[in-house]
Amino acid sequence: MAGLDPTLSTSHPFYDVARHGILQVAGDDRQGRRIFTFSCCRLPPLHQLNHQRLLEYLKYTLDQHVENDYTIVYFHYGLSSQNKPSLGWLQNTYKEFDRKYKKNLKALYVVHPTSLIKALWNIFKPLISHKFGKKVTYCSNLRELREHLQCDQLLIPPEVVRYDEKLQNLHKGQPPPPTKTPPPRPPLPTQQFGVSLQYLRDKNQGELIPPVLRWTVTYLREKGLRTEGLFRRSASAQTVRQVQRLYDQGKPVNFDDYGDMHLPAVILKTFLRELPQPLLTFQVYEQILGITSVESSLRVTHCRLILRSLPEHNYAVLRYLMGFLHEVSLESISNKMNSSNLACVFGLNLIWPSQGVASLSALVPLNLFTELLIEYYDKVFSCQEAPGEHTRDTVEVQQAGPVTKEFMKTGTPRASPYLSRLRIS
Repeated sequence: MAGLDPTLSTSHPFYDVARHGILQVAGDDRQGRRIFTFSCCRLPPLHQLNHQRLLEYLKYTLDQHVENDYTIVYFHYGLSSQNKPSLGWLQNTYKEFDRKYKKNLKALYVVHPTSLIKALWNIFKPLISHKFGKKVTYCSNLRELREHLQCDQLLIPPEVVRYDEKLQNLHKGQPPPPTKTPPPRPPLPTQQFGVSLQYLRDKNQGELIPPVLRWTVTYLREKGLRTEGLFRRSASAQTVRQVQRLYDQGKPVNFDDYGDMHLPAVILKTFLRELPQPLLTFQVYEQILGITSVESSLRVTHCRLILRSLPEHNYAVLRYLMGFLHEVSLESISNKMNSSNLACVFGLNLIWPSQGVASLSALVPLNLFTELLIEYYDKVFSCQEAPGEHTRDTVEVQQAGPVTKEFMKTGTPRASPYLSRLRIS
């Protein structure tokens, strides 16, 4: 069935539910918040699904992300009397999702709502807080959803797409005329976002580290290392766009003027996410997915082997960024962002597939690989073991990660709880 995850393992603790593809991860929204899609058309008949297991699966999946801001897109099409959960289950589900789930849910988009949805909303309205209700947005069609999200990265089931086209055809008998896409314009000479690393290098006298990356890292290193929730929290979307516009126009940005330490962190993530190709490149995506099948004691070495195949420029930028994130993780007592938390935030900003978006099951190896780079920064990027093609000139970037005391004593960095949980021989 189209849209299901081909990499889903039968050993998944909720394989019986996950195999239906009801819940999917769909990249990030414009504010860098993780997006989840819930597709009613993927719900099997009632007798084929244990709804208590469905609830446990939803909590299991969201538990990996609720510490960060996130967005849910609910595709209502396909809900019928054959697969519709009971009202009691819906009420119990709302109660089960306590404050930790609701607090960081920043937006809930209900696509193709029906009178049933609105009736249910009225039934549950006394139980739903006014603050939560303000997060809900109804979208009558996919065109309205596109006004809020980039739908090209969403996992929209083909059935939903066909239903949306049917609605368009029924509207006044004919679909609206297609909009002509203007030809792409060449980037500005000072453009920083949405252009390649090579373009930025050529426009900045051969400087390896892109200006936006260096500016944000420098500012955060000086003033933000101990900010709680650094890289986890979002910032004003309007302000983010304003800062992007200033950078693209070659104008200076003083983050002190905005009074929000999370703003430069969001700008840094946005820069990575808008690269035409991921920093880790499309070519190593499949190799990274295999990290969980590597013996635990060999995973750091495996990471180094994967990084050897990166272009020298990508390697230099990655080393600079990972060194800084290693610094951030060393301040986790204050900022609450250890290497595991940082990996959850940065995994999909460093690597994504060339076609479509990463599946839920791909998040485990992608995040694990990212955590290894951060946690074991000293070993992964040690000079004496740097890839042969990455010459000293290539990596003469600022060394951002101090060697930990334990590594100095034993040669082995400390292991994080997240790594311990995910070690699969």
